[in-house]
Amino acid sequence: MALYPSSFDRDDLLKCARGELFGPGNAQLPEPPMLMMDRITDISGDGGEHGKGHVVAEFDIKPDLWFFDCHFPGNPIMPGCLGLDGLWQLTGFNLGWRGWQGRGYALGVGEVKLTGMVRPDRKMLTYYVDFTKAIQTRRLTMGVADGRVEADGEVIYQVKDMKVALSEN
Repeated sequence: MALYPSSFDRDDLLKCARGELFGPGNAQLPEPPMLMMDRITDISGDGGEHGKGHVVAEFDIKPDLWFFDCHFPGNPIMPGCLGLDGLWQLTGFNLGWRGWQGRGYALGVGEVKLTGMVRPDRKMLTYYVDFTKAIQTRRLTMGVADGRVEADGEVIYQVKDMKVALSEN
């Protein structure tokens, strides 16, 4: 974990998307437009609510984001699944940041609550990921975490038991 800093700007995230941050075949973020954050402001392997690692990241909301034109015409709302994907992206990023090898895959989520919306007048989303388990054995590399997304300080999405694994395949 000491190999990498505790915060990353957009250029760093784009390096990760190209496979340049953690190396080829290891955890990668998607490229825009599916990259759901602009910066990671804090990351650890032993912080967070449970002392097992955490990530805090931000996504600037702009009225011209691609999903507002198509979801829904005349009633623009960011799809809630994109917020969930952002949480999964950050969970996998944390595993790569730990120096663990393999490509990231979302395995599921135990519970999802959507209690608010992201419309074009919002300014910023803040993601919070708190690991409950981080497992690395010969056969399994996986993170289990709870997360939430805030829009301008208001909690709008909450998840429990999201799972991301790293695999050599």
